[in-house]
Amino acid sequence: MPTLDKGAERAILEACASLESWSVQKLDTLVRHASTLGKEQGALAEMESLYTEMGLKPFRVPTVPEKLANHPGFSPPLISYEGRDNVAAVHTPKSKKGRSLVLQGHVDVVPEGAADIWVTPPYEPSIRDGRMYGRGAGDMKAGIIAYCTAFEAFRRAGLAPAAEVQMHSVIEEECTGNGALATMLALPKTDAVIIPEPGPGIEGIYTAEVGVIWAWVTVTGRPAHVRDMQAGVNAIEAANAIAAKFKLYEAEMNRAERIHPAFFGVNHPVNVNFGTIEGGEWNSSVATRARIGMRVGVMVGYPVQQAKADIERLVAEASQDERLRGAKVSLEFKGFMADACVFDQDAEIVKLSRKNYADIAGTGLRDYPASGLTDGRFFTLYQDTPVAVFGPDAQDIHGIDENVGLDSMHRITRTIALTMAQWCGVEKL
Repeated sequence: MPTLDKGAERAILEACASLESWSVQKLDTLVRHASTLGKEQGALAEMESLYTEMGLKPFRVPTVPEKLANHPGFSPPLISYEGRDNVAAVHTPKSKKGRSLVLQGHVDVVPEGAADIWVTPPYEPSIRDGRMYGRGAGDMKAGIIAYCTAFEAFRRAGLAPAAEVQMHSVIEEECTGNGALATMLALPKTDAVIIPEPGPGIEGIYTAEVGVIWAWVTVTGRPAHVRDMQAGVNAIEAANAIAAKFKLYEAEMNRAERIHPAFFGVNHPVNVNFGTIEGGEWNSSVATRARIGMRVGVMVGYPVQQAKADIERLVAEASQDERLRGAKVSLEFKGFMADACVFDQDAEIVKLSRKNYADIAGTGLRDYPASGLTDGRFFTLYQDTPVAVFGPDAQDIHGIDENVGLDSMHRITRTIALTMAQWCGVEKL
């Protein structure tokens, strides 16, 4: 493995320590942007400002579906991309000596849910017992701030990476990944990638991740007055009958013989979730129409197109259920159409990240085969670029009172800084 001059190492680590308050303040500022789908503009502008403060020249990278549609990693979008361009910046060394690197993170967050049951408002960050609470604090704004702080530590130490370092701030990791795909394709391929996605209550490194499909089923029934409900077809009940079919499928896909070795020991890695439902018009009327949105997990080794065909088959079979007689059923795919992947744990960037974390923390990053997914799949599946996906300890992501450990964020910052120094080399400013 590459070595780093002890003087440079000490200077970088001291700079990381001096920047801890700075990084917490930057995280606070970023979490205050409620960057849910379609509302990422404030967070993207914040990243432009942060990159500029770090001595870089940020630029926008548009997501253009027409240019991505034929790429195997493309997912059908949910809304327009107008006014929601990704933000990137590139550090270019005085003379390229080391290996190039991408530091990547997503600014989008999932909806906060029932804000009234958060202890503190989701977009008003609160620090309690060394943890910052707020939507997106863990997933994954702390990771973004960690890589920015790592880069800023070089500057404070009078140093710079001796290779190209790209920084990608992208949208839609939570629903398509198209922002990451567009940004990856717009910039030159690098030698490695670091994505500081959070660990679920641990400081973990992603070893594998499932694929995901989003599908939407709309049932149009036959309305009737409730006194004559047997004459109608209740769309809500029909939608429930279809949902039951998918829970049987979920059980089938979690059978031991279907589980890839990367997920051995993981309980129930393939999940089918019904995330949204809308329908009906009156409590005393048989519901005319219902629409359910589902998220279907896909195991490593099972092509996403095969899973898509499974969904089409299941919906067609459910449509023949006696309870749906006379109903119309339609199926639509929008959002994730993402294949699963395994991250190469023998890649040098992964080994280097593991070693540096262990040296800093005194313990190892925990292996994490994820039943969710990250943007790391694009670099692994479509560029054959080694990716180290690891991040701070975050809890209750996508839930109520999401939070991240600040000491954990600082450890990840130091890990990224040392890994970048060893991977890219260093030069004096």
